[in-house]
Amino acid sequence: MLTLASKLKKDDGGKTGRASGASDSAHRVSIRDRLLTKEVAELEANLPSTCKACFPDENKLHHFQLAVSPDEGYYQSGKFQFEIVVPEAYNMVPPKVRCLTRIWHPNITENGEICLSLLREHSIDGTGWAPTRTLKDVVWGLNSLFTDLLNFDDPLNIDAAEHHLRDKEDFRNKVQDYIKHYAR
Repeated sequence: MLTLASKLKKDDGGKTGRASGASDSAHRVSIRDRLLTKEVAELEANLPSTCKACFPDENKLHHFQLAVSPDEGYYQSGKFQFEIVVPEAYNMVPPKVRCLTRIWHPNITENGEICLSLLREHSIDGTGWAPTRTLKDVVWGLNSLFTDLLNFDDPLNIDAAEHHLRDKEDFRNKVQDYIKHYAR
């Protein structure tokens, strides 16, 4: 798919017999980019049916958007955009993820902050980021925030969680109102 993958193959092919020096650094591909080339190919082959990844610049696999369109539950019929930025220190640190769509959700603030344990760099319970995790884990985790990982007991958006506790039907109506106005 990607120009970066072609660049990696070209760089690998030209390594033998090359003297190391200043010109090498201009052609060196980061560990992050090598990992991403492999992970993006795996991700594209294993995306949930409710998700679509978009790479605005195929040479920058470290910055992309994910659209999640849940097919069940409170958020069914909405389309929620996420921005994913993979830092240079990846895979030792997690990607930075933000929800670009305004949403009424106990685990996502209206400003786009996300509470998903695997995105935590340091986690007491051991469910946070680990170098063995991949972009596929992140995408499946984001997708699950709309179904089985929807968590009203440990919310980031306390108002949304309390709203659900007080009046589930009114919560559903507010979610649908947000979808109507922001998530089409």
